[in-house]
Amino acid sequence: MSTAQSPTRKHTALPKAQILIEALPWLTRHNGKIVVIKFGGNAMIDEELKAAFAQDVVFLRHAGLKPVVVHGGGPQISAALDRHGLVSEFKAGLRVTTPEAMDVVRMVLAGHVQRELVGLLNRHGPFAVGMTGEDAHTITATKHQPRIDGELVDIGRVGEITEIDAGAIEALLADGRIPVISSIARSQDDGHVYNVNADTAAAALAAALGAETLMVLTDVEGLYEDWPNSDEVISRLTATQLEKLLPDLSSGMVPKMEGCLHAVRNGVNTARVIDGRVQHSILLEIFTDEGIGTMVVPDGQGEA
Repeated sequence: MSTAQSPTRKHTALPKAQILIEALPWLTRHNGKIVVIKFGGNAMIDEELKAAFAQDVVFLRHAGLKPVVVHGGGPQISAALDRHGLVSEFKAGLRVTTPEAMDVVRMVLAGHVQRELVGLLNRHGPFAVGMTGEDAHTITATKHQPRIDGELVDIGRVGEITEIDAGAIEALLADGRIPVISSIARSQDDGHVYNVNADTAAAALAAALGAETLMVLTDVEGLYEDWPNSDEVISRLTATQLEKLLPDLSSGMVPKMEGCLHAVRNGVNTARVIDGRVQHSILLEIFTDEGIGTMVVPDGQGEA
């Protein structure tokens, strides 16, 4: 009886063992390292993707990494503003944020999106702790005024990061926790709370924490070679190569790729833009030889 079963058992077990062994060099390389993950896009809305994201992050924690999650909440904010009868207006790709809108933004990010994410992570153990950039002066900002047609434009409570104090995050990581951070900040100038771009916040935190990797979840496969003429994804490029491409990128991709550039220019070893629509894309990116998405490396680490 047992002899008859063994070929089947061998057949099903061996691929699993090979997958685990393939992960070994990556486990060794990343052990004890901080990885900052920007959670956004479709992965924030789709229930199955949200659950898979939470599993991935907890897996990283159990595999000896130190994940930090930074999130925005564009779709949820737009829906909440709509319910409150407030108009969503964008200028220079940024949400015009009145004081009334800022109250809603803060409520949605810290009170809804963050709470849900903390809940999903904590299904697997007492890991996640929610905080905002306001807590312990983690993120300090000043009023951001974009230049449109040569003129500075007031877009309300939109912040530009001036300072990061990563002490509270480092204390949570030392305690084995997973910090989940909403991208809002207190202003050093007027004491008001400001909405900060989550891609920018994740990159600034990755640099301040000396993270090994910044990962940005998106709704595309990565950075395209020649969009829309081709859907070929650039799998790897250096900081300088990326800098040359920035002027031609779509507006949605700019803060993500600027964030990647800032990270690798400020001590982060790799920054990756990965497809958050793919279940377990984080694990595929960190623990397999193929990887997915686009990886940005500092200059001197090989050309694309």
